[in-house]
Amino acid sequence: MRRRTFGRRQALTILGFFAPAIVFVSWFTYWPMLQGAQMAFRDWNLWDLTSTPWVGLGNFAMILADPVFPIVAGNTLVWVVGSIVPQLVIGFLVALALWRRFRFRGVYQALIFYPWAVSGFLVGMLFRWMFNAEFGVVNDLLMKAGAIDAPLPWLADPKLAMVAVIVANVWYGVTFFAIMILAALQSVPDEVLEAAAIDGAGTVRRLFSIVIPYIWTTLALTVLLRSIWTFNSPEIIYAMTNGGPAGRTHIITTWMIEYTQQGSYGLASAIGLAVMVVLFVFCAFYLMAMRRVNQR
Repeated sequence: MRRRTFGRRQALTILGFFAPAIVFVSWFTYWPMLQGAQMAFRDWNLWDLTSTPWVGLGNFAMILADPVFPIVAGNTLVWVVGSIVPQLVIGFLVALALWRRFRFRGVYQALIFYPWAVSGFLVGMLFRWMFNAEFGVVNDLLMKAGAIDAPLPWLADPKLAMVAVIVANVWYGVTFFAIMILAALQSVPDEVLEAAAIDGAGTVRRLFSIVIPYIWTTLALTVLLRSIWTFNSPEIIYAMTNGGPAGRTHIITTWMIEYTQQGSYGLASAIGLAVMVVLFVFCAFYLMAMRRVNQR
């Protein structure tokens, strides 16, 4: 009886400590999510709130029928893949460079990790100035290097605008990969690497046979997290091009913001709900695939 009473009291005590956090998260996170989800199935327009009829899947049908949708979907895919692959490669190389101890390594780590503390919107504003066609530093450097003969309209050319925003996002996201991979590299046992070196394994062999398999889980989870954040991060594009020119840098989240600015909250909520579903399915299949790889 005493054990049972103690167990109940302990459970109630733990619940009491967690109750404020549960209430806070539920009120400010899950309740707005439920409200936004039900708006996705209504004709909810900011300019006429007297009538918000239930339209079911009508908002989703309008989104799929919009001729802009294929362009936005393609841009989103290019945005995510074009950002994640260079971030992974460069971040991995940076982590390898910082793995070995050398003088002032802490200073270099601080300088490399600093961009992650900067706001994404501020990064977009900085790169918007850097890619400016008239007085941007990018054109100035390329012209001095002899790579171009005349300034390029980076943010006004439909073919160059996506390149510019991806470059900005790569610069911003490399830091996250470097932080995560460096932390994983520091957990690799030195004894295993020394034993492999004694057995005659070279640097490349140790990298692909020992280091990468050892930190494979961290790499997979880092790619997953960064993919989700990139899919959901409109601030850099919004600050640099606002989805232009001619919608060539519009991704799904900037498209959602545009509908919100127009007052079409029903359509914007439908896009947001669709994004949640797509990311949930992507995470499920990604984790299943990683689990199968780890079991081999």
